[in-house]
Amino acid sequence: MQIGLIGLGKMGGNMRERIRRSGHTVIGYDRNPEVSDVSSLAELVDKLEAPRVVWVMVPAGAATQSVVDELGGLLEANDTVVDGGNSRWTDDEKHAEELGTKGIGFVDAGVSGGVWGLQNGYALMVGGDKEHVERLHPIFEALKPEGPYGYVHAGKVGAGHFSKMVHNGIEYAMMQAYAEGWELLEKVDSVTDVREVFRSWQDGTVIRSWLLDLAVNALDEDEHLERLRGFAQDSGEGRWTVEAAVDNSVPLPAITASLFARFASRQDDSPQMKMIAALRNQFGGHAVESKE
Repeated sequence: MQIGLIGLGKMGGNMRERIRRSGHTVIGYDRNPEVSDVSSLAELVDKLEAPRVVWVMVPAGAATQSVVDELGGLLEANDTVVDGGNSRWTDDEKHAEELGTKGIGFVDAGVSGGVWGLQNGYALMVGGDKEHVERLHPIFEALKPEGPYGYVHAGKVGAGHFSKMVHNGIEYAMMQAYAEGWELLEKVDSVTDVREVFRSWQDGTVIRSWLLDLAVNALDEDEHLERLRGFAQDSGEGRWTVEAAVDNSVPLPAITASLFARFASRQDDSPQMKMIAALRNQFGGHAVESKE
């Protein structure tokens, strides 16, 4: 299968490689000419055979809107656009309507896997009409992890990004729990090897997870996280999850508290936020702030 891919950053570049390894043709475009296969969106569209599929991996908001607008003027009826970034689900509904007036299909894909996706595969949560989603099955199969899990057609347009938003909200709460436990262990005199306590939890415990493995990786690199400043950004999905909970009268005390804890990190050099920052760096390559 042939596909265009817009945005070749940390995730997009690795996704291009993983798709190619499965035998598909990927034509990639990025503003950085050193990684781009073509010089413009127009050239990308020109090189694709109709009916075209173009996957967008750019930041949510204005950047995605700009790309969708430009693609709307370049693509033709029966082509399909996939938004694989972290767009808000309400934007998906808007983009689907805008492109639909021109006969262009739209699919939203929540993508999880971070910088490890090339090696391990990407979990995919997809929203859109059945006919548009089924067209993309070969690409989804190339991207997902091996085995029966890792891909779901979650529902209609917006369902993919809504599911990914909730996934990220849960991620906030899980990271906060690990961070709080780590700070308490570091605080008491009786525990003399916190890193090895975390390592001991990796097998046989009910709290073992990939995030725990990444926490151990971070502690192996900096045992007491002394090189990090206790500051962690929120990427947007946590706020949207809490807002959706309010709109739907669903109580989310753990996720809401974890979001507010990140706000607190901007006031002090929070020990817990050192662990949150370290985990975000481990799984997503997100920038950290050093004490220097």
